[in-house]
Amino acid sequence: MIRPAKKLVLETGQEFYGTGFGADCRKVCEIVFNTSVVGYQEIISDPSYAEQIVVMTYPLIGNYGITDEDFESHGTDIGGLVVRECCDTPSNFRYTKTLEEELEEHGIPCLSGVDTRMLTKIIRDTGRPMAAIVEADMPKEEALALIAATPRPTDLVRRVGCRKRWVTRTSNHLYHVVAVDCGIKQSILSRLKERGCNVTIVPFNTPAKDILAFNPDGVLLSNGPVSALEAPEILALVQELKGRVPVFGIGLGMEAIGLCYGAKLVPMGCGKHGDYPVRDLASGRINIAVLNQTYRFDTVEGTGLTPTHVLVPEGYVLGFENKEDRVYGVQFHLESAPGPQDYVYLFDNFIQMMEEQRHA
Repeated sequence: MIRPAKKLVLETGQEFYGTGFGADCRKVCEIVFNTSVVGYQEIISDPSYAEQIVVMTYPLIGNYGITDEDFESHGTDIGGLVVRECCDTPSNFRYTKTLEEELEEHGIPCLSGVDTRMLTKIIRDTGRPMAAIVEADMPKEEALALIAATPRPTDLVRRVGCRKRWVTRTSNHLYHVVAVDCGIKQSILSRLKERGCNVTIVPFNTPAKDILAFNPDGVLLSNGPVSALEAPEILALVQELKGRVPVFGIGLGMEAIGLCYGAKLVPMGCGKHGDYPVRDLASGRINIAVLNQTYRFDTVEGTGLTPTHVLVPEGYVLGFENKEDRVYGVQFHLESAPGPQDYVYLFDNFIQMMEEQRHA
């Protein structure tokens, strides 16, 4: 197969030449890097990365192919993928197609043969710049004009979330959870089902009265792209639900809870995407968690929230709770997709909150 010559152009002017794979088209969007060693399929199908070019710092990507059962959503919403080396001869008895075939099918342009170490350093120092994947012979000035003419999207939660209510069930269920879909991952639903939950998934802008009409045992606010600052509907929802029903927030959902209680959300520049050490303040143990965040809470002091998890060594807040209102939130991915399973047990905290509410 003859692959086209492509290049990546950053809005700061740097160019990276390589070999194109996936879809043969142009793409302009925000660029971030991810430090995960495994889980590229979960990353490209995670709605939290919608309209972002993802640079994988691990040097070999695609070596175990794509497996139908491992998708985190029904589509692939990333803007593009940049890797050092793409493997098109995967070795995995479960794989059904190659990474390139999956990306080509969904119209996603990608680039290999890039010095991803140098690229990562530039992104780290400049934040989350806009970037373009274009033909190698396109003049830099033309590529920069293309970038300048492309605005950053502001409606990503609406774009990746469900449009209508749907339900996933398990046999002999014990609890009924309403999940507010800001870009929910399939693994979150799987972890709830494993714990005896029927789950009704609703659009992010569903009114609180409609959610409460389901008489749920608990409400889950899902992960999603951008930040809760760009989804005011979720903030209003938390304000009406807290204290009335157990609420569990993950990622964007956790940010919405913090904002609702008065905590300040601070932009992080390049953000953190990948595997990082997180301390559980109750046990003192440090486990590995998957982060995908561009905003953080430095503190929740004076908000009524109690910190439960912090990043090591920086110490900013990655988890909190309000026991009186039965509200809990974490800013990392705890469903073990991709990678670490260290914090899967936190779903049991949500189950316990629902059980306590039932017997209150």
